[in-house]
Amino acid sequence: MAPLKFMLSEFDWDPSFGVSKTEDVLTPALLVYPEILASNISRTLDLLEGDADRWRVHVKTAKLDYTLRMLMERGVRNFKCATTLELLLACQGGAADVLLAYPVVGANARRVREIADSFPNVRISVLAENEEQVRQWRGGPISVFLDINPGMNRTGVEQNRSDEIARLVHAVRDAKLVFRGLHYYDGHYGGLEEPARTAAAHAGYDRLLEIVNEIERSGANVAEVITAGTPTFPCSLSYGGFRVKSFIHRLSPGTVVYNDATSLAQLPAELGYRPAVLMMTRVVSRPRADMISCDAGHKAESADAGVPTCLVLGHAELSPLSPSEEHLPMSIAEGAAAPNVGEILYLLPRHICPTVNNFDFAVIARNGQIESVEKVSARGREEPLLRNKMANA
Repeated sequence: MAPLKFMLSEFDWDPSFGVSKTEDVLTPALLVYPEILASNISRTLDLLEGDADRWRVHVKTAKLDYTLRMLMERGVRNFKCATTLELLLACQGGAADVLLAYPVVGANARRVREIADSFPNVRISVLAENEEQVRQWRGGPISVFLDINPGMNRTGVEQNRSDEIARLVHAVRDAKLVFRGLHYYDGHYGGLEEPARTAAAHAGYDRLLEIVNEIERSGANVAEVITAGTPTFPCSLSYGGFRVKSFIHRLSPGTVVYNDATSLAQLPAELGYRPAVLMMTRVVSRPRADMISCDAGHKAESADAGVPTCLVLGHAELSPLSPSEEHLPMSIAEGAAAPNVGEILYLLPRHICPTVNNFDFAVIARNGQIESVEKVSARGREEPLLRNKMANA
């Protein structure tokens, strides 16, 4: 199977990305372009045939209450998240249905119960992959999705363990809990080029439907099946088997709301997605004739996906190198002119989700003007001691 082109190698400059009056902007700064954000939301809903109910958006990318409001204005009410802070933000923002798509235990599980008790009108669900995880939710309002491991090997029950999956479904029912369905995240197929990615994803979906049939033969009902992050979003859309089943099939891409240098390499250009978030940085040094340094180290531009961490819009002659905490050095192509110290550059992150999480605030830029500054509401995590929360309640 052919390896993926891991990220874009360049991205043409579009004058609409430029922001005027940058002299008062502290860098590095996270820029959000609401018109492009709205377009990305519209493109996703178009691909879902206008049915906002089919989109279970992952909050780990959106992070801003500002962005969640835009999604809800378009009719999106179903979300999934990875932290209790993201869960809290979604509930406070008016979500109708939220899946905490991360295996929580201990104090984390107790905090989820607290949030569920505080928002009785929000349907909150969790993932489970063993009977102990199921039992911890007894006596509460939480419902349960079984987490199926499609080979990504992060969490979940291996998809070939049919007997174990059937046992867990009945364990949920025996605990007097609501069994919602199956969660199946196949993000590891993002490392394949097409058509190999779609072939691998569809083979996995064939097995997923076999699991659904086995559960139903055991006497249980599968109400919802959740598939696909951003890399396999088109694969899930094109799989005919999801259209002929009785369950609700929801898709959960999150990166598509903002996009990054990875998603724009993975997704077909004809889908029309564009980057809705960039990072503004300044050149702070010229340590060598063939090198500059910017203030976009890995405390700003996430390095989790590797080096380069980003690309520089409109500057194919600049190659980002390995960052330190605060500095992002870039090599300059031989014979090319270098930006001056103090000059503004615009970066397209390689991985937008953790990059957004690095910022407390985002600058909203519309038509070249700064419109507002918005809090990155769900960045980081809640304070770690439950008793402090109870004492302050």
